[in-house]
Amino acid sequence: MEYKLLALDVDGTLLNSQNKISTRTQETLIKAQQKGIRIVLVSGRPTYGLLPIAKQLNLGGYGGYIISYNGGQIINAQNGEILFERRINPEMLPYIERKAEKIGFPVFTYHDDTLITNTADNIHIEKEAQLNHLNIIVEPELSIAIDFAPCKCMLVSDNETELKQLEEHWKKRLSGTLDVYRSEKFFLEVVPNGIDKATTLSALLEKLSVLPNEVIAIGDGICDVSMLQIAGLGIAMKNAEHSVKVCADSVTDSNDEDGVANAVINNVLSDLKTSDITVEELNRGAKNTLVANLGIQYTYVSEGRVEATMPVNERTRQPFGVLHGGATLALAETVAGMGSLLICKSDEMVAGMQVSGNHISSALEGDTVRAVGTIIHKGRSSHVWNIDVYTSTSKLVSTVRIVNSIFNKE
Repeated sequence: MEYKLLALDVDGTLLNSQNKISTRTQETLIKAQQKGIRIVLVSGRPTYGLLPIAKQLNLGGYGGYIISYNGGQIINAQNGEILFERRINPEMLPYIERKAEKIGFPVFTYHDDTLITNTADNIHIEKEAQLNHLNIIVEPELSIAIDFAPCKCMLVSDNETELKQLEEHWKKRLSGTLDVYRSEKFFLEVVPNGIDKATTLSALLEKLSVLPNEVIAIGDGICDVSMLQIAGLGIAMKNAEHSVKVCADSVTDSNDEDGVANAVINNVLSDLKTSDITVEELNRGAKNTLVANLGIQYTYVSEGRVEATMPVNERTRQPFGVLHGGATLALAETVAGMGSLLICKSDEMVAGMQVSGNHISSALEGDTVRAVGTIIHKGRSSHVWNIDVYTSTSKLVSTVRIVNSIFNKE
């Protein structure tokens, strides 16, 4: 099956127990995006808390998206545009606050880079703020202080029995108005009616003209079940609860064992061929990189051959209007690096080891040079590429030899 989109839960899935993305997982996800797979972070976290993770994976450069608040918002990772959002009617806040105070549950919500709560001292609230890089604002009369419609409200308690009882009560009492569910043993979430990960992901798929069976979804929590079930391939983490695993198509390794990376390698990268990759996807993935800054554009790709162009302008020329030799080498390394990346195995990575070039003639400002890269040696541990750079009139400017080292991610 050809998959086009990867929907990833964050905590307990993408992030390990140290709340970090492992190097192997990050490299694997970058490679998947370079090969045309879009990534969507689908999390209960607020948008502000997901932005650093999206940046680490360069989602903006590869056409990725963020679904935050367990489905409350869809954000374009490239420009921060809000494509979809649903919020709680502020008129419901006094009722939520009174009920929480009556039982003795702290309550909080989010607004931009702040967490607003009626309780000054609660370990779970403090950890939530720290995890999402939020400032805490304490407002004893929360519903009066909040002058906006929140995406969700959270109630906190270590008493699971009472939290479950309130969940069951509100599911009946608020049916058709708000939805409630426990996202953690100590959190009860209150969200707009009809909002969950699957519903909002489906809205994004429709916008992108992507079919559900072209989606892989990976998660570990109860909130992920609906998302796993609508995806063409739903994968649960080994660290997920049994009730989540039975709803998934398969189970990958835990979040401390690079479970996401292993799932992507086995189900995405191993099935992709160079012929499946388009120059449009390569150029889209190069946004916000040195490649884009130099104006380099891929124009042809096949197994063992990659071509790209680069303008001779104020960014790539020397002071006297002649193409800079360093820019030529950057163009050559771009072509050879991408060529090796596209033909190496799914569990391999590429590192440039040696470059040598001969500058034969000049190219002047206003011209566009073209690099033609062909592989002349494809070994198990190294690739050797020859790159010829021509002017627009087919005059040879430079010839460059590049050696790339190929090694396992392990």
